[in-house]
Amino acid sequence: MKRVFLKVTYRHGRPIAAYFHLPRQPGDSAVRTDRIDDVLLVDRAADERPIGVEITDPALFDPDKFFALLESLGQTAIDRDELRPLVAA
Repeated sequence: MKRVFLKVTYRHGRPIAAYFHLPRQPGDSAVRTDRIDDVLLVDRAADERPIGVEITDPALFDPDKFFALLESLGQTAIDRDELRPLVAA
């Protein structure tokens, strides 16, 4: 999967978690998770590439922190509209 995309999980109409999928290679799976703060965790493949960002509490999500994290991971900038479902929650 070469595209990035956001998946938001809802319960009773409220977001309870989200996952931002980063580009992966076939067969990639998370072998390690790095806690960035109370809200953001980075999943890494066996070769240390970041393959996803877990957002554990959408109510505390800070888009600016998220964009800074993506930049620090060497990820291409995304359009803020990609996060609209999460920010609206």
